[in-house]
Amino acid sequence: MVQTGRPPGGRDVYPSVGAVVSLFQGYHAGYQGLIPPYIVLTQPQGRFSEAGFLGTRYKPFATGGDPAQSRFAVEGVVAQGISDKQQKSRRELLKQVDTLGQVMKDNSSLKSFDQAGEQAYDLILGDAGKVFDLTQEKNELRDSYGRTTFGQACLVARRLVERGVPYVTINYGGWDTHEQHFPAMRRKLPEMDRGMATLLQDLAGRGLLDSTIVWWSGEFGRTPKVAWEAPWNGGRHHFGQVFCAVVAGGGFKGGRVVGASDETGEQVKDRPVYPCDLIASMYELLGIDLNAKLPHPQGLEVRVAPTAAEGVKTGGRLKEIM
Repeated sequence: MVQTGRPPGGRDVYPSVGAVVSLFQGYHAGYQGLIPPYIVLTQPQGRFSEAGFLGTRYKPFATGGDPAQSRFAVEGVVAQGISDKQQKSRRELLKQVDTLGQVMKDNSSLKSFDQAGEQAYDLILGDAGKVFDLTQEKNELRDSYGRTTFGQACLVARRLVERGVPYVTINYGGWDTHEQHFPAMRRKLPEMDRGMATLLQDLAGRGLLDSTIVWWSGEFGRTPKVAWEAPWNGGRHHFGQVFCAVVAGGGFKGGRVVGASDETGEQVKDRPVYPCDLIASMYELLGIDLNAKLPHPQGLEVRVAPTAAEGVKTGGRLKEIM
């Protein structure tokens, strides 16, 4: 629900925000980059189908690897244990022994296959693939982000934004703190704070924040009451009644809070905000028509944002900060 704005379990599997953005601001907008328009750093979330009924073309490219390592081994782009020089040598050797090369160029049915191969090599060895090479950044900036997987993923995200990639997700696990919540927070919160703050500063300093929405959210909150009893020993469980999201840039007004919980943080007190409200607000700021039709494989009429007929709860778009 947080990723699509619609509840699961019905007839349709709906696409995530990343898939919708890659549709309208990627392929439909004439996006020509060798890097796919929807990137996930570094692993898919795994609990849902990101592309939904839009199909595999709109699935994200998950990089794999770890950007905090000396060499960020991106799946299918940057290999471990082989240098760029060795990659180039192998490509040249392949060309020398490739007796089918001319046949491919002359045969229209094989030409697209040959072009795909050339594009793959351009991504691996050309300028496009260098977006994942963090050695091009100053050590001071890398230190500011934090030499953690999350911190360096934030830096990769900024580099992808600079190249015009429409949508980037950073999946940052480790927050499922049913047990020993507070020791986990002492580890996780400094990483999050450092990476997030530097990302916002870096985007702003490069003139990119006004045109880039940064959306930070979990998929639910944690229980306001701490479970001190065994086996939890100071844990906090799943809690979907009240939780928060942070947005910055892209037209959102900073330094403001929309909505409020009661004094114990257990119920919404004022101005409910639902996932579909946040998502629709982001679409509006991105210039995506909320009433536009999504291409459905059975030809059914599905709009970008849920309509009243779907019965999805809504509190209205976030006009207070738009």
